[in-house]
Amino acid sequence: MKIRDRLLSEGMKLAADPRVAKLVQDERFMRLVMTAMAMPGRVSTFTAEQKELFAKTMGLASSDEVRDLKRTVSSLEDEVSRLREALQRRGGHNGV
Repeated sequence: MKIRDRLLSEGMKLAADPRVAKLVQDERFMRLVMTAMAMPGRVSTFTAEQKELFAKTMGLASSDEVRDLKRTVSSLEDEVSRLREALQRRGGHNGV
C-alpha cells in the first residue's frame, strides 16, 4: 500500500470519529490548524527577509539587485554594439 493511500485511509477513519468531528467544530482548534498550515510560508518569508537584511547590512547586493544589474549591463552592451554598427555605416573609425 502506498503512503498516499495509507494516509487517505487513515484520514477517512479519523473523519468518521465523532471526537474528531467535535474537535473540527472547535474554532480555536481550526485556528491552530490554519496557523500550522501557514507556518512554512511564514518561515520562508522570514528567511528571505533576513537574507535581504543581512546582505544590506554587509553591503552586499541582493539577488534581485544582481539580476537587475545584469539586465542593465546587457542592455548597455547591446546599445554599444548598435552605436558601433551605426558609426561604421557612417564611415567612422574602425577601431572604435
